[in-house]
Amino acid sequence: MSFAAVQGPVFKDGQAQPVFDPTDIVRDNLWVTAPVDSDRDGKPDLVHVEVVRPRATEQGLRVPVVYQASPYYAPLNDVQNHDVDVELNVPGRGHHGHHTDDPRVAAAVGPNDAAAPITWRYESYFVARGFAVVYGESLGTGESTGCPTSGGRNETIGAKSVVDWLNGRAKGQDAAGAPVRARWATGKVGMMGVSYNGTLPNAVASTGVEGLDAIVPIAAISSWYDYYRADGAVVAPGTFQGEDLDILAEFVYTRADREICKPVIADLAKRQDRVTGDYSAFWNERNYLKDVGNVRAAVLEVHGLNDWNVKDTHFAQWYEGVKRQGVPHQLWLHQFGHADPFSIRHDEWLVALNRWFTRFLYKVQNGVENEPHLTIQREDKTWHNEAEWPVPGTSDGSLFLGAGGNARGSLGVSPSHGRVVESLTDDSSKTAESLADAASSPNRLSYTTGVTKAPLRLSGGATVDLRVSFSRPAANVTALLVDRAPNGLSKIVTRGWTDPTNRISPWFTTPITPGREYSIQVPMVPKDYVFAAGHTIEFVLLSSDFDYTLRPKPGAGISLNVTRTDLRLPVLGGQRALRAAL
Repeated sequence: MSFAAVQGPVFKDGQAQPVFDPTDIVRDNLWVTAPVDSDRDGKPDLVHVEVVRPRATEQGLRVPVVYQASPYYAPLNDVQNHDVDVELNVPGRGHHGHHTDDPRVAAAVGPNDAAAPITWRYESYFVARGFAVVYGESLGTGESTGCPTSGGRNETIGAKSVVDWLNGRAKGQDAAGAPVRARWATGKVGMMGVSYNGTLPNAVASTGVEGLDAIVPIAAISSWYDYYRADGAVVAPGTFQGEDLDILAEFVYTRADREICKPVIADLAKRQDRVTGDYSAFWNERNYLKDVGNVRAAVLEVHGLNDWNVKDTHFAQWYEGVKRQGVPHQLWLHQFGHADPFSIRHDEWLVALNRWFTRFLYKVQNGVENEPHLTIQREDKTWHNEAEWPVPGTSDGSLFLGAGGNARGSLGVSPSHGRVVESLTDDSSKTAESLADAASSPNRLSYTTGVTKAPLRLSGGATVDLRVSFSRPAANVTALLVDRAPNGLSKIVTRGWTDPTNRISPWFTTPITPGREYSIQVPMVPKDYVFAAGHTIEFVLLSSDFDYTLRPKPGAGISLNVTRTDLRLPVLGGQRALRAAL
């Protein structure tokens, strides 16, 4: 088929076909008015937008839009992170570390090139198939006005305003101030992106904005508190120790005026509260889960099962929310980290993506919503389709601890009796991996099963219910679930953190009295993982986690009531499967 002969989109096998010349395009450059004044200059903020659309739209063709909002299009700043070698519950001083060659940016937008125009690895693919591609620069970044607030309400409104403009509800203007309207747009919009660019689709979908019919959040945040905190503990995203909301805002603050947003970012630094780590209205503003009931868009979610930057907590709780909402939903899980499936399973991913947007933006009845909800890559890198996630047939099974944790205590399906109390002393200079592998250590407690007789599949979030006392009024608590192979090699499958002063609620701090025993629950990051037959399952308790938590001086003691502590694992087959394997 000649590109020149094409009058409209073509569909085959439920997919839009590449019948448009991706080089024969129109590029529009404009600013959309957002109903917010985040830079406090008395004028509505303006979102800079670039549009790439097939030239046929100049002859009356109307097309849907794939829209990527991002704070990453302009060259980013080198900023220093907060110091994490500080005492708990004491205001910190100083910074350390830098942001250079941030892998999150590479995952989201590829090379961070200052040259205009904005582009994307998916651009030609979509344009050739009859979609326009729209780029929006987050407030306070690039050529947009306003201020960056790392997940704040103004950021969501700014990104939402582009959907409103595409539906004729918001004003657009060119550089000279002349009105620009999206007459070529059908009003059907899909948002997608990786990392921060995948988080913004969640944010905008949570507003229930009309016209946003599909989202594809990849490695996306669902609550910013869960990105930088964990039940009151100050916890870093993987490899970004010391980063926080204020640092991220400074990182992306790339608009021309570099003074106007300084008070806004200073307010972020004050309100984020790195001292208590408490949840608050500030964090609640940045929690899209509370508004998941507004979501109308069909959700195709993607996450890496080894992503310790945007931890798997984010996909699990967002996916659970959209399932309850009843919108069409699918989930892709892969064995890599903070990554785009474009580079993992290229051809199959593009088919899945095409069919999703064809169904919900072009309204072609291809039946995608009736297909298995889960596509998952297993540990051996093979791919499988399953009905749903967590895998049907999963239920909690319990494991109980036995004495000997400074070396290797027991972990089994039957409770221990009597009273056994074992202790550890925090040493924040030691990594979790080294402590888990130590044959014995005063700085951690470790409990292990016997060799498994059959594979065990974990599907969901494990939890440990601890009975503990503390030698000091402040301490980190870190829980690890470890898989150890017959050759002795170990893998930390998942981990969880908590601040015991938030044992009642993440909203407020309740002091702990040294020496008094408390019940404390530590939820671990959800996973889908198979413990192979012949391996052992280990539970490890430590205090500070070198790569994630604040790192106070060594010495805080934790005493564990071993016989009143149990570990709950979401296992395919539940307690029966645990008993059979152990």
